[in-house]
Amino acid sequence: MSEKCPALEDVLLLLTIPNIGPGRIRKLLAIFPTAKDILQAPIQTLMRIEGIDQRLALQIKQGGDPRAVQQQLKLMHTHNVKWMTIWDEGYPPLLKHIPDPPVILFYKGAIPNPWPVCLAVVGTRLPSNYGKIITEKLVLELVKNGVAIVSGLARGIDTIAHRTAIRQGGLTFAVLGNGLDAIYPPENRTLFRDIAQHGAVFSEFFLGTGPDAGNFPRRNRIISGMCQGILVIEAGEKSGALITANYAIDHNREVFAVPGEVTNPKSLGCHRLIQKGAKLVHSVEDILEELPLQKAPGVRNPAPPPNLSDSELSLLEQLSYNEPRHIDQLVLKLEESPAVLLSRLLQLELKGLVKQLSGKMFIRT
Repeated sequence: MSEKCPALEDVLLLLTIPNIGPGRIRKLLAIFPTAKDILQAPIQTLMRIEGIDQRLALQIKQGGDPRAVQQQLKLMHTHNVKWMTIWDEGYPPLLKHIPDPPVILFYKGAIPNPWPVCLAVVGTRLPSNYGKIITEKLVLELVKNGVAIVSGLARGIDTIAHRTAIRQGGLTFAVLGNGLDAIYPPENRTLFRDIAQHGAVFSEFFLGTGPDAGNFPRRNRIISGMCQGILVIEAGEKSGALITANYAIDHNREVFAVPGEVTNPKSLGCHRLIQKGAKLVHSVEDILEELPLQKAPGVRNPAPPPNLSDSELSLLEQLSYNEPRHIDQLVLKLEESPAVLLSRLLQLELKGLVKQLSGKMFIRT
């Protein structure tokens, strides 16, 4: 690939040519200085380039759509959308090396420098209470260990993963299957803005592109390509999360799966992945030991602050860093009413010692 960085207008113009694709655009721009040179090249010259036959050469000669390019530039300005190409230094480094990386990424937010270790977290759009709890628990620990969370802004596991990362003060990145001027699902409008303030939202699709079903498999290859690995939490037999997992296998990424109840159809996808060799996740350490983090996570056993009451200390001792405890378990252990314990847990949460997860589950922080 050529080291030169082509003009935005050239890249956009070439993308408006039907069937040309990112890979061919990169080949063409490695040979010709500009899009104008490509469009003016003789058909026989174009046909000497690998992957370009007479039919495609004729399409290239017919040219792109300059009006579409101008419309795209106008929309980018109107919606304050930024962009990067595969030739730019800020482009996600792992994504460059998948078989079909996008030649351009539109984005809102900020690009990290350098890029952190990223993990994709994906799963069903209708998670069980178990799936919600496990997602919050694992993402909480991953963010604490410096891992950035990548997902697709979809309902369910994606949404929980993004929100948990933001609440913990971590970085999170979303990849959309539509243009950045449309938010899908619409109820994630606020989450979209929050992600742009705690990372970035990406899309390879032109602004004005709707959330068509065929876009999401292409979106999933980017989610996988950006990351060192993918974590699947609850996925049915035909879940889109499995498409992302298959891309991860093709991209030689780590694949992690959380087991679930054998009678739950949402567990079937994860169990199939485990049968095929995905790593079963029992705790966050199963993930962290496979990621290229700068240092291994230490054993966390900090002393509680000295200003805790005896009752607060007793409650804190019943909580684990790894296994969430339900309020009913605490009631039985401490023989106190739920109202009293919930009030005490709130005080511990305000002191940064406890985290409440979904379903009245609690974990030490």
